Amino acid sequence: MGDLNNTSAARNVILLEPDAAYSNMSLAISEQEDTYDTRIRYRPFLLSPSIAQNDWIANLELSTALQMMNAHLKTPGKERIKILVLYGSLRHRSYSRLLAYEASRILFRLGCDVRVYNPSGLPVKDDVQHNHPKVQELRELSKWSDGHCWICPEQHGNLTAVFKNQIDWIPLSTGSVRPTQGRTLAIAQVSGGSQSFNTVNSLRILGRWMRMFAIPNQSSIPKAYTQFTGENEAEGGSRLMPSDNRDRLVDCMEELVKYSIIMEPHFNLFGDRYSERVERLAKQEKLAQAAAAAKVLSSSS
Repeated sequence: MGDLNNTSAARNVILLEPDAAYSNMSLAISEQEDTYDTRIRYRPFLLSPSIAQNDWIANLELSTALQMMNAHLKTPGKERIKILVLYGSLRHRSYSRLLAYEASRILFRLGCDVRVYNPSGLPVKDDVQHNHPKVQELRELSKWSDGHCWICPEQHGNLTAVFKNQIDWIPLSTGSVRPTQGRTLAIAQVSGGSQSFNTVNSLRILGRWMRMFAIPNQSSIPKAYTQFTGENEAEGGSRLMPSDNRDRLVDCMEELVKYSIIMEPHFNLFGDRYSERVERLAKQEKLAQAAAAAKVLSSSS
């Protein structure tokens, strides 16, 4: 039958062996390094040290990403990779929020500066409330970030209004500042029924429209109400239970960190566009012509 899958043309894959030196290592921001306001306001995912040091995330084998982040942080002038996490439900027991917290804990252990935005109180998108505190907070967080992690429930076969409302409040540009352009993006969804990919597909389209780089991997968790422990159970309660779905979430967060570290030095490069250079040059020429005309008018008078 021959080589139906054309494996002879495939690139040789080099398997990266785990480095024992990074086993159980955490690069998380310590309480002493952190600020009280940031910790209270943006890190609701944090657990007590006694739990965080021994839970399932603390025991993950993440040596490659940890090694990359460790080298990144030791490079003069480099800061922690800044990740903004958005979720799409306001329910008391919101599974997209619970998944966002688990994703945040993985990213935090990998050394990222993780901030979770709470969409409660964000007004419905209109053209008059741009100065609303929740709108300004969301926009400032996006400008601050190096990457995003979007986690949304699937409702009626697609993403929720709560989530889309957040993206609608983030403009493509504010003057010369683009709050999302060039940033990396990880996407995940939770479903009440069988596994679906409608929402992650929509999130991927949104990310492209916002000029972001969505990682190839994605996570979709079906029957989310069966995937988390009870509120008062082990490891702090409301934790994602062992499964292939949990492993895929780890894959996505690990991949987000790797891509973010690789792309961070080239952030300005990805924001450089021919069409925008032409537009900028045309504006400069108009200003120069206006200045020259004003000078002639001034000298003649």
